[in-house]
Amino acid sequence: MNFAQEYTNKLRNAQEAVKIVKSGDNVHYGEFVMNSQLLDAALADRKEDLCNVIVRTNCCPFVPQVVQVDPKREHFTLIDTHFSSVSRHLHDNDLCYYEPLTYHEVPSWYYRGYVPVDVAMIKVGPMDEHGFFNLGTANSYTTAFVSAAKIVIAEVNNSIPRCLGGNKEALHISEIDYLVEGDSEPLIQLPQVPINDIDQKVAELVVNAIPNGGCLQLGIGAMPNAIGAMIARSDLKDLGVHTEMLVDSYVDMYEAGRITGKLKQIDKGKMVYTFAMGTDKLYNFLDNNPVCASYPVEYTNDPYVIAQNQRVMAINNAIEVDLYGQVCSESSGIRQITGTGGQLDYIFGSYKSEAGKGFICLSSSIIGKNGEMISRIVPTLPTGATVTVPRSITYYVVTEYGMVNLKGKSTYQRAEALISIAHPQFRDELIKRAAEMKIWRRSNKIA
Repeated sequence: MNFAQEYTNKLRNAQEAVKIVKSGDNVHYGEFVMNSQLLDAALADRKEDLCNVIVRTNCCPFVPQVVQVDPKREHFTLIDTHFSSVSRHLHDNDLCYYEPLTYHEVPSWYYRGYVPVDVAMIKVGPMDEHGFFNLGTANSYTTAFVSAAKIVIAEVNNSIPRCLGGNKEALHISEIDYLVEGDSEPLIQLPQVPINDIDQKVAELVVNAIPNGGCLQLGIGAMPNAIGAMIARSDLKDLGVHTEMLVDSYVDMYEAGRITGKLKQIDKGKMVYTFAMGTDKLYNFLDNNPVCASYPVEYTNDPYVIAQNQRVMAINNAIEVDLYGQVCSESSGIRQITGTGGQLDYIFGSYKSEAGKGFICLSSSIIGKNGEMISRIVPTLPTGATVTVPRSITYYVVTEYGMVNLKGKSTYQRAEALISIAHPQFRDELIKRAAEMKIWRRSNKIA
């Protein structure tokens, strides 16, 4: 086949390509740093022609122009399945909605027809000699919504790293209706979050619990970065990687010789992931690197796939944990902060893994807007707070004051364990509240 001719036939400028969008359409943007700013801007330019267009995305790292040009939401409605700081700000201003999910299930929404897609607008790498376009740093559920789309528009961007599979890491030109050549702007880089002393204390507790040959999953944020940095400096050996998100700290661990993957049971020797976000250090590491394997999320985050590897070490953040062991990792009361992501998938999968451990990590307290100290171990989650991990699934909880395992513990035993790792300033009040909630025994001891 003459792929070059087919490429030419499908080539349009952005303004021409987005003319396919009609009022009432469901438009699906890309995921993470693979969202196309070029196609978003072209669609925003059509504001006066359109009404009631639903735009879906996944963790968009920039403020979409469809929102900027339509603050009254008369033309476009934005939905995001995982909030970045951008979406959080937009949601605070009533300009974005959150779509709850269990991450590994999302592709099935499209295969089963639960989410209509009229037009998919994605970003891809340049076409290879076989007619394939690499999906770059976001495999996730891109192929799922593309397969459901009536029309697919792809921005071709030469700056995108060629991320090897795995599976479903590329689209063939036959699956794309219109091609738009981008200006090869570099991928958005995540700012490096500073690591504080508390992060270091929590990291030390977790790293000491990781065995040689452990298979790592790290979430996003300062605390997982601290853990990755500490592992890179440790003497741990033959670690593996099976994660949803690949971040810069994996590069540090690999280059320090901590990651070999040779003791994994599946994808031996491969660093398995479904999306990547970080700096150019990470993007350059991914480019044409056969040690990295990009998979769709229905593979990376399926708890029963996760569990096929032994010694899975799932390490994630939380906003607060209540005395029953319920974990809230995505909202502050009714305010949406982030999303479920794969936390539930990996905490559940890590327990199913032979010798696996799932850690929920958080500082025991934070400083509020008025300068007051606030406990993150709370009697009950506040009204509207989202339960990301139910108490029946929660495994290890870690603060700078220690690590507790909630498996096999009754309500009063959970309360005692969690109060023991709360900030000392709040322990007496937590004991009082636990007694009022009838989950405390006089014989309980708090160190």
